[in-house]
Amino acid sequence: MKIETKYHGLIEVQEEEVVNFPNGLPGFLEEKEFTVIPFSEDGTFFILQSVKTPELGFVLTNPFTFYPDYDFKLEDQAVDALELYSPEDVTVYAVLTMADPFHLTTANLQAPVVVNSKKKTGKQVILTGSPYQTKHNLFPEAIVK
Repeated sequence: MKIETKYHGLIEVQEEEVVNFPNGLPGFLEEKEFTVIPFSEDGTFFILQSVKTPELGFVLTNPFTFYPDYDFKLEDQAVDALELYSPEDVTVYAVLTMADPFHLTTANLQAPVVVNSKKKTGKQVILTGSPYQTKHNLFPEAIVK
């Protein structure tokens, strides 16, 4: 199927690449279908693009790339909802807040997007009682300079 995207224009997406978010995303509860599109050639950044709303695309990254010690436990309710039975089935993304200049970009580590890559279901999980916040500097060493 062809979809119009925020950053890539009109693209072809295979039906099996669509990730279903049964409860939508916080603030976008009516948006249930997204696809993850590479946004950088090196595979560091992605776009979580709504299938039905072209202007709705979130920039994502694998949080472990920038925060190797990032760790959280999913509540049983989220594990059950996503039918996560094997660690190999789990893909975790952090939503970025883009900044200009880019080195001021932040990552939301308090609400990771968790995807069952086998079943193509996803959920943005809000971590409670964790030390993580919605804005962690992606490049903290650049802030110091």
